[in-house]
Amino acid sequence: IPNLVNTVSGAANFEKSTLVEVTNARASVGRVQLDPNKAPTDSAQIQQFQAAQGQLSNALSRLLVVVERYPELRANQNFVGLQAQLEGTENRISVERGNFNTAVQNYNTTVRSFPTNLIAGMFGFASRPFFTAEPGAERPPAVNFNFGSPAPSAAPTGTP
Repeated sequence: IPNLVNTVSGAANFEKSTLVEVTNARASVGRVQLDPNKAPTDSAQIQQFQAAQGQLSNALSRLLVVVERYPELRANQNFVGLQAQLEGTENRISVERGNFNTAVQNYNTTVRSFPTNLIAGMFGFASRPFFTAEPGAERPPAVNFNFGSPAPSAAPTGTP
């Protein structure tokens, strides 16, 4: 992502607001800290993390629209790696969401099962929330590398 931002920055100086949004979204994702060794106890913290992830996804979608306006980016080595980077990023996010939800499910099952539910209740262990994606997040953003035509919409148009 940083190399893509640098590439687009050089080609689209007037699109600085989009680049600032991507940079700020990346920073906000980095500020939300979830300890992978512990189930989060604060559902607000999980919601904050999910919101930061959503902002980053939206900013990246806008960045890709900017990239589509500049055919010369296709020849740039940084852009050539974009497709692989996006695919790898989506896969890693999907795997980690699954790992997180599996850990939460195992924890919740343990906390609710007899006899551990007795001990859990005495010491204040409670069920934890699952990571849930925002509506529409199950569909990856449309990325069109055909610079001669506009990118297809990720949302259905409602016409057959």
